[in-house]
Amino acid sequence: MGIALIIVAAVLVLLIVFVIGIYNALVRLRNQVSNAWSQIDVQLKRRHDLIPNLVETAKGYMKHERGTFEAITNARSQAMGAKNVADASKAEGALGEALSKFMLVVENYPELKANQNFLSLQEELTSTENKIAFSRQNYNDQVLFFNNKIQMFPSNIVAGTFKFDKRDFFEIEIAAEREVPKVSF
Repeated sequence: MGIALIIVAAVLVLLIVFVIGIYNALVRLRNQVSNAWSQIDVQLKRRHDLIPNLVETAKGYMKHERGTFEAITNARSQAMGAKNVADASKAEGALGEALSKFMLVVENYPELKANQNFLSLQEELTSTENKIAFSRQNYNDQVLFFNNKIQMFPSNIVAGTFKFDKRDFFEIEIAAEREVPKVSF
């Protein structure tokens, strides 16, 4: 009877150590997802801060483009007010679309395109867009790894017990961004 009790105790200790190991791995992954989202959030804030300067610089040259400026301002406000990843994805997609339209309109103003302050802001915004894309890719990779871990056996048992919830991807919501660019010569 003494050996059976020792075996049961050893199995119980191993099971507890196993559950603790899985739990700690899930916490680490959840924190990595949160950190990856924070990196996106930093770049989005930088983007949001650059936009008013870019618009103000352009306003002096683009007197008849009020609708374009309003679209950017509204999209920026919605993006800044997003409360979760899904809302942020949608709002940032709309902001990206408004910025793309703005940049197309800029093409009609050669003196604005030659303005050094505007060019500097445009370059900074382009750099920020690249950082957002990289951060978004990293975030989505972390979410994929986390979601896989909480859905696969045996970690799904621990994840369900301790309420580890699936995370949303930061996806492109604008259909035009999903289309393959058309090249013609």
